[in-house]
Amino acid sequence: MGGPAASRRGALRRGLDGLYLAAGALAGLFLAGIAVTIVAQIVARQLGGTIDSTETAGFCLAASTFLGLAYAFRRGAHIRVTLLIGRAPAGPRRWLELWCVAFSIAAVAYFLWWSVDFVWFSWKFDEISPGLMAIPLWIPRSAMAVGAAVFLVALVDEFVSILRGEVPSYEANAEHILESGE
Repeated sequence: MGGPAASRRGALRRGLDGLYLAAGALAGLFLAGIAVTIVAQIVARQLGGTIDSTETAGFCLAASTFLGLAYAFRRGAHIRVTLLIGRAPAGPRRWLELWCVAFSIAAVAYFLWWSVDFVWFSWKFDEISPGLMAIPLWIPRSAMAVGAAVFLVALVDEFVSILRGEVPSYEANAEHILESGE
């Protein structure tokens, strides 16, 4: 029951959950970064200076959004339309869940491919943001690619869990969130 395969699964589960938590924490830091840049702009204006927070706040927003995808997905915080799945019996429901997650894997993999391509071309052609700070665009765009990659890992993780007959984490955690009032 608790042999080497179980301990490897336990270590893998802890590693994946740590990855999702780290991405979620980074998303939170970038969210705080939005507030910091806006406050810095307000303070600079009061002191007669200029800081363009629009661009950096936008980069922080994109980073926060993409880095938070996997964490929010696993926690059941994404909006899901369960009109069909919610009424399906257990057997067909499992297959519907697998189909939905498989479709999501394909869509996110496609997005990840092109977002990595987008980052690479930004780096290759030395694209610079048009704002006052002239930030190399591959830097903020990298957060989009990293967030999509972590989300793809979470989707594959979920697919395997559902395939093994486990309750989807997004479903189990969503119920917990509803019960606790978070």
